[in-house]
Amino acid sequence: FANWLDKQNLGLLQKQSKRAQDIFRSVGITFNVYGASDGVERLIPFDMIPRILAASEWKILEAGIRQRVTALNAFLYDIYHTQEIVRAGVIPASLINDNDAFVPQMMNFAPPCNIYTHVAGIDVVRTEPGKFFVLEDNVRVPSGVSYMIENRETMMHMFPELFEQNRVRPVGHYPHQLFRSLSECLEAAGTQNPRVSLLTPGVFNSAYFEHAFLADEMGVELIEGSDLFFHDGYIAQRTTKGPQRVDIIYRRVDDGFIDPLNFRPDGTLGMPGIFDAYRAGKVMLANAPGAGIADDKAVYSFVPDIIKFYTGEAPKLENIQTWRCSEKDDLAYVLENLEQLVVKEVHGSGGYGMLVGPAASKAEINRFRKKLKSRPSSYIAQPTLALSTVPILTRSGLTPRHVDLRPFVLLSPNGIRITPGGLTRVALKKNSVIVNSSQGGGTKDTWVVDD
Repeated sequence: FANWLDKQNLGLLQKQSKRAQDIFRSVGITFNVYGASDGVERLIPFDMIPRILAASEWKILEAGIRQRVTALNAFLYDIYHTQEIVRAGVIPASLINDNDAFVPQMMNFAPPCNIYTHVAGIDVVRTEPGKFFVLEDNVRVPSGVSYMIENRETMMHMFPELFEQNRVRPVGHYPHQLFRSLSECLEAAGTQNPRVSLLTPGVFNSAYFEHAFLADEMGVELIEGSDLFFHDGYIAQRTTKGPQRVDIIYRRVDDGFIDPLNFRPDGTLGMPGIFDAYRAGKVMLANAPGAGIADDKAVYSFVPDIIKFYTGEAPKLENIQTWRCSEKDDLAYVLENLEQLVVKEVHGSGGYGMLVGPAASKAEINRFRKKLKSRPSSYIAQPTLALSTVPILTRSGLTPRHVDLRPFVLLSPNGIRITPGGLTRVALKKNSVIVNSSQGGGTKDTWVVDD
């Protein structure tokens, strides 16, 4: 690829970049940047210089992700049953009992095949060749997979010769694998050809494009809560052909909004009573309600211990060093070193509510100092890592920018499937380390190629 890139004319590449944006615009690949004054949906910036991972690096990542997702699923089963990890003193009971993401209604209930994390997105960063750290676990409603697929399709459309010259591992099979992975959970229990539907909050959700894209690619119905009702003791959806039973709901709706009878009374995005039907075995929900506690940032700091407890192995992928502001000594260190640290809300996501010390003003640091003193248990802190950079195409040519990577993982009774590569997110602003699409970051195609 490097040889090919050296031969390209900068002006031609920039024309191709504009063409790529036109393709994305015609397809409708958008995302809502929360906090923007106009509130409109924007194209996600796509940089067409692919991020390339050697197969040897991917092998390291794949093994570590497989181990991590296995341990997190075991952790979820345990905390919703006998809580052996608490009894053993590995984690404090308060980490579970005082956690907003913990769902007491899930206690002593086993989902089909004991699987909670049907779909996961594990965010990783590289600091040097072959050295990766896990930045974050996403097991509630991880998003971004449609951009991974569309990035690849756009690149294959624009530069077919590159895929003839390079052995790039495919990603387009993900929707089929998602459908099979979900179906296998009920097939293992004896339900043949289960009907799958994708539940969306609706057209105003920032990731609606992805919901529609996945439903279409999977060959399933895209539904909203108002489409669902009870019929002959089961969950059914309204269709032009009449009521159709739904066996599996891949939900892109947060826990609190799926059932106003069991969760938030104002949660109207799901269906009243659907959680009771789930517990009665009338329908499968993926991911399982309550799975979100496994990607809580306070829990994150214990994941190395969680891995050791459930697998008996040392973690194959390291965590970033984390200070728990709920602990007195850690809080004192963080307050003393705010200018050098990244501070995050334990329940935060999308890059919101965080402080990047080296890039913050004195006023911002002082505001965060007050927040930490008043609500220390709501925050963790981490060092600012020297994240790896990859080139992006700008008006003046190629220039380095910081990136992270979100590989997508599927868990079923038949094993773990990890799509080669994943979604590379890139910080488009110079010196920025915030890559989130919701904060104006961009994306790249990710190639896993043989060494």
